[in-house]
Amino acid sequence: MSSNEKSLELSSRPAAETYVASVCFKLGPPQLIGAELEWLTHTVDGERPSLNSIAAALGEYAPRSIAPDSPALSLPGGSAVTIEPGGQIELSSAPHASVAELQNAVDTDARVLTTLMNAAHLGMDAVPADVDREPLRLLRLPRYCAMENRFTTIGPYGKLMMCNTAATQVSVDAGADPAQIALRWEMLEAVGPALVAAFACSPALRGAPDGEWASQRMRTWLELDGSRTDVPSTGDPISDYARWALDVPLLCIRSDGDNWEAPLGTSFAQWIEDNTLIGRVPTIADLDYHLTTLFPHVRACGHLEIRYLDAQPEEQWVVPAAAFDALLGTDAVTAEATALTADTRGRWIDAARDGLADPAMRSAAEQLLRLAADHSPDHSEILIDAADRCRRGDPPAAATINSSRADKETV
Repeated sequence: MSSNEKSLELSSRPAAETYVASVCFKLGPPQLIGAELEWLTHTVDGERPSLNSIAAALGEYAPRSIAPDSPALSLPGGSAVTIEPGGQIELSSAPHASVAELQNAVDTDARVLTTLMNAAHLGMDAVPADVDREPLRLLRLPRYCAMENRFTTIGPYGKLMMCNTAATQVSVDAGADPAQIALRWEMLEAVGPALVAAFACSPALRGAPDGEWASQRMRTWLELDGSRTDVPSTGDPISDYARWALDVPLLCIRSDGDNWEAPLGTSFAQWIEDNTLIGRVPTIADLDYHLTTLFPHVRACGHLEIRYLDAQPEEQWVVPAAAFDALLGTDAVTAEATALTADTRGRWIDAARDGLADPAMRSAAEQLLRLAADHSPDHSEILIDAADRCRRGDPPAAATINSSRADKETV
């Protein structure tokens, strides 16, 4: 879409809903898979590195958010590098035709990142929660200022999420038609709690309120802002998502200045209905940006972005990626996976709090991973190992080393 088209004004809710449906759910045969990995970063003495030091380390790969004049090149495997508010590094892969191709590209790019950072005496830790440092926002972009200001009115979880957590995200194609999209969407939502439990490895988080949780990272999202994370369901995810997106309160509105604040409680739909609330008519570009401020467990952004998993120990991110790929391999397997979740679907809080200590979560996680192993010849061994781990009730192997400073002397 051209810049002129992006500037087109939105004058009705139906037009806006139609646009959301068209850009958030791209129809086509499911073929591709991608991943986003995040790492906490630190200096040799365990402190947060400055953004300038990260930019210098990354060189031509540095994102423009921290180096405005950078060419922001993709890494050799095609991945892009971005920086999260607390200085976390995120690697966003290109889409690939198979998990094997994805793994090769992402692991190659991760090694390049590690080499660059180590050469600058900076470290990267594949852990989902910072257990040592209080949350501190380094990125001062207007978006994150507005985000912190808004989330702080709710509690401590927004800043913790922004600055002290890291995730593993997997992206898959939405589906060939609305019926298949509905099938795939339902499955990804249904298996979510069991797989949150299966891959939970953040029992500690510096700055979190008291309480024992298997995934403190997921806790931050669940406690954050339900209006921005919970998509209502009628069985038609395309229409549900479009309606919900317009009813979510505005988080921020881009402007030429540094103040991107939005009127508290005003939704995008209300902005369309009464443009005096903001002082101008909203445009397609405004709606595009609003969509980036929505944080559901599964986000529709053309493809489906699965956002509910903790960052996994080094190179183990491929286990959930292979599981999702297998469970979405055919419509029959996808339906079978959904059927396995009768006792766990919707139980997000139980999953994040109790993890595999919950018998139903443990059973569902094991069954889902064994089903995935049956339909993933190239990754059956690691999926069976993960299923066996879940049966024992054990977290991912390296979770017990949940200190972002455990290996700082080797940096």
